[in-house]
Amino acid sequence: MNISEIIDYGRNALQDEIVAIQNASNRLDDGFANAAVMLANANKIVISGVGKSGLIARKIAATFSSIGISAIFLHPVEALHGDIGVVQDRDVSILISKSGTTDELVKLLPYLKMRNSRIISITGNLNSALARYSDIALDGSVEKEACPFNLAPTASTTLALAIGDALAVAVMKINGVSLNDFSRLHPLGQIGRNVSVKVCDIMHIDKALPVCSQGASFRDAVIEISRKDLGCVCVTNDNLLLLGIITDGDVRRILQNSEDMRGIMVNDVMTKSPVTINSDAYLHEALAIMENRESEISVLPVVNEDNILIGVIRLHDIVQSGS
Repeated sequence: MNISEIIDYGRNALQDEIVAIQNASNRLDDGFANAAVMLANANKIVISGVGKSGLIARKIAATFSSIGISAIFLHPVEALHGDIGVVQDRDVSILISKSGTTDELVKLLPYLKMRNSRIISITGNLNSALARYSDIALDGSVEKEACPFNLAPTASTTLALAIGDALAVAVMKINGVSLNDFSRLHPLGQIGRNVSVKVCDIMHIDKALPVCSQGASFRDAVIEISRKDLGCVCVTNDNLLLLGIITDGDVRRILQNSEDMRGIMVNDVMTKSPVTINSDAYLHEALAIMENRESEISVLPVVNEDNILIGVIRLHDIVQSGS
């Protein structure tokens, strides 16, 4: 088997999973909306599955917890040996099974009803016992697994996870979860810092700023970039009004295309009206500006409302802030 064939196998597997999710997206109906409303009003969400579906259930429970919704994973066997006591009135249970006939889940169903839990199932068989016993059955069927034998849970587990994510996102919207709410639930790590730390908290300022005038030579600009080591030089007037920028990437391109730099001036090669950000923006906003474009950038000038340069922030600074 050659490299090209291996890549094709991987690409085909991904395509099978893409098709499964796209088909499910096209099938969404009132049942999905009703399930999302039910979950948004739940006292607690209890999610259960066996084997690979159990692993997916754990991830879905973690996702709901991360948006402030009380959610737990409950193993069906442990539930039938006493742990079902964790299920309370107004709880909603999500049960995941491709076949809809998983013995452990089917046996759990009447006991969940006895605990007054409403039941949402994600199953590939809407005619199964699990689907019939559920208050809402969501269609998790796939045309085929990505496995060459059509056996290993691949497309079906990916789809179950995607449906769980879709429900969580819908619940976020229904409950009006705000960015501040989300940040309070992620106090550590990159996610937490990106939504709670502002550009002004980590930007480079004052003497650390790489600055040159519009009339400076390209050689002077390169020296300033090297001296300040922030990957760029900001071109300003005497009052620090931002006029343009030259980045490390610009320097490399100019060196490749120019045999003689002695006559090159900053005004000839700078990027005029560069992309900027204000100091009150959050790190996730800066990250989006850098990454969500045809050609990614790694540094942003920080300006005030009058386009006066007050700082510089790099992608490296954002990444380092979460470590």
